[in-house]
Amino acid sequence: MLRDDLRTLWTEPRPPDAPARVRRDWALLAAGLAGVALEATLRENVVWRPVAVVFGVWLCLLPLWRRTRPLAMVTLTFGSVALLQVASLVAAQRESVGLYTGAVVLVLVYALPRWGSGREIVLGGAVVLATGALCVVAEETPVVEKIVGLVFLLLPGVVGAAVRFWVTARERQLEQVRSREREQLARELHDTVAHHVSAMVIIAQAGGVLAGTDPSAAVKALEGVEEEGARTLEEMRAMVAALRDRGVGAEVAPPAGVADLERLVRTPGGRLRVDLGLDGELDALPPAVDAAVYRIVQESVTNALRHAVDATELVVRVAAERHTVRVSVRDNGRRIGRGRDGYGLTGLRERATLLGGTLRAGPGNDRGWHVEAELPQARSESGVHSRPRR
Repeated sequence: MLRDDLRTLWTEPRPPDAPARVRRDWALLAAGLAGVALEATLRENVVWRPVAVVFGVWLCLLPLWRRTRPLAMVTLTFGSVALLQVASLVAAQRESVGLYTGAVVLVLVYALPRWGSGREIVLGGAVVLATGALCVVAEETPVVEKIVGLVFLLLPGVVGAAVRFWVTARERQLEQVRSREREQLARELHDTVAHHVSAMVIIAQAGGVLAGTDPSAAVKALEGVEEEGARTLEEMRAMVAALRDRGVGAEVAPPAGVADLERLVRTPGGRLRVDLGLDGELDALPPAVDAAVYRIVQESVTNALRHAVDATELVVRVAAERHTVRVSVRDNGRRIGRGRDGYGLTGLRERATLLGGTLRAGPGNDRGWHVEAELPQARSESGVHSRPRR
């Protein structure tokens, strides 16, 4: 089992989408260079001052590449530290060579397990441990201080591994939320397709009965079959786009839709006054869009009840335009925390994307939380059109 765990660690890939540089990298570089300048100017007990200054600048520059090349930066950094330590041993220099600003190497120890692959973590960890052991052996300090120094060196690596584990677990949970949303959407589409097929069968049977006595009625029945078939293909293409190769079953209960919003907004109780406004032709929406509108409003109302501090009003607007449906939910509460999207909003954004629409959520300009969604009433790329009436 241990061998399998080590093999898994060795083959672990790097985390995707590692940023090359962000604004705080330049802030870290500026702070490091300022520290080098201050130490070189103000400290009187700097050993090998020119070497220490050059070495300090070198250590401040290397973290700029810590995410894209974590193993190379750790090797260059700790290899330089080891060479400087060996040089001080050869010169019989008892005092430590270097500046306090060299503590910036702890950032590289953090970045190695956070952004490196499994192979880079193993090799880089060996370099860090070897250099740390060399420095501990070379320094003439008590054993307790040596142990504390080694633990202090390795602690950022533990923090980096913990952060990576937490981020990976959250991404896995978000993917599960998206998967459940796709499955739920597919079930709803499955019910819709089953309804259309049943209608086609009934119309076709009626046309067969009337074919001998009333040919015009039979022709109308065939037109009805064609229209139902076009709608069925539309929903089938939507289901395939949502599921691709995922197979799910069907639910018996029909999904809630726009017609259920009046009942939904009456449930919050007295803490929030919900102002619901419906505009446009909302009775003939495609079933998938109808259910998505309800889900967006439902999740937004639930979030407002849970997280909108001091909120008194929730404004919900659903408007059907010629080709799209717009949903807007806004509260006037006060938000606390960082306001990161939860799993519910992630699922709604996934559903809107699968239907060809968009969903945006974030704090308002003055206060409150706004959710804005735009959903197409039909998939224009499906290539399905109703037959012209004669």
